[in-house]
Amino acid sequence: MIEHDLVRELAEKNSSKIVMLVADGLGGLPLKPDGRTELETARTPNLDRLASRGTSGSSVPVLPGITPGSGPGHLGLFGYDPLEFRIGRGALEATGIGFELGPDDVAARGNFCTLDAAGLISDRRAGRIPSEESFQVVERLQAVKIPGVETFVRPVKEHRFVVVFRGKGLSGAVADTDPQATGVAPLTPQPLDAAAARTAEVAAEFVRQARGILADEPKANGMVLRGFAGRPALPSFDELYRLRAAAIAVYPMYKGLARLAGMTLVGEAKTLAEQIDTLAGCWNDYDFFFLHFKYTDSTGEDGAFDRKVERIEELDAAMPRIEALGPSVLIVTGDHSTPSKLQSHSWHPVPTLVVADTCRPDGLAAFSERDCLRGGLGIFPAKHLMLMAMAHAMRLGKYGA
Repeated sequence: MIEHDLVRELAEKNSSKIVMLVADGLGGLPLKPDGRTELETARTPNLDRLASRGTSGSSVPVLPGITPGSGPGHLGLFGYDPLEFRIGRGALEATGIGFELGPDDVAARGNFCTLDAAGLISDRRAGRIPSEESFQVVERLQAVKIPGVETFVRPVKEHRFVVVFRGKGLSGAVADTDPQATGVAPLTPQPLDAAAARTAEVAAEFVRQARGILADEPKANGMVLRGFAGRPALPSFDELYRLRAAAIAVYPMYKGLARLAGMTLVGEAKTLAEQIDTLAGCWNDYDFFFLHFKYTDSTGEDGAFDRKVERIEELDAAMPRIEALGPSVLIVTGDHSTPSKLQSHSWHPVPTLVVADTCRPDGLAAFSERDCLRGGLGIFPAKHLMLMAMAHAMRLGKYGA
């Protein structure tokens, strides 16, 4: 990637601090044509005040019209072209819970689901089964045995788990078994190329045995598998940007992505307040801080417009605590849009705000989708956001004579 070669050449060290606050699924849509989005509906005095100081814009996670998953969305924010660096969700989940993937491993993220008497999906997330219940279900799956392959099943959070298959000749080129709909059956694992035929057979056998084991479960009596992948190779933040990078996230998948990018996972925070406590506690030890807020995404996926508004307001109320630490550069953005209207990720550009003493204010007085479309950053590829962060932190030298 030519940008990476350039960054390696120009990156400089200094004492500046960069905070990237990612409100997962931040962007939204109005429920009716003359209405407001969730961000426009929310009371956000602190974000609006910051918008008047900084420069706003709209980031495109992958390409115009392409709806990204969380992995590609975050890769772009971290400066990795998601079309060049492709990471399956399974690798992210496994790494996020501390599972060290080896060269012969293929991981997949599992979602427990509820199947009706006909074997059709009635609930794609098994009622968001509590973690303490799903952990017991995962324990039952340790009984699955597949000849010639080691199988590891580990709990993640709520309805999510990870399965890792270990054996020679396995491949991550297997299609997801999640049909992304209710009223239909889970899909059968299918190889995406000839080299993955064995892996698809292994996955199908895992599902077959698991269905038998879970048949008496009231909620988690089925599963879908997504994001089959081995361990990827990413250049680290230190190698690229000469930054000591810390990640403060609650959900394992985002921890996994941060670890793959060479960030240090800090703390065991469970709430936004605890995350900011952790941020303050490690402030002197790092140069870059990735702070992840999940709940703007999950409420959007649930179609809960009002609850997404509340979560945005919760985030806004926390902004003064982050500001008080004195970051040289503060970025507020999302990895993708998750409109409650669609109950899913979408292709819409993501509201983005950069605040620094070196910003050229664009005259905006609010942080919202409509305002960001008029902002000074314009509509730009998310993979360029780290370049702007580095520049505003005075961490990029001059290019050429």
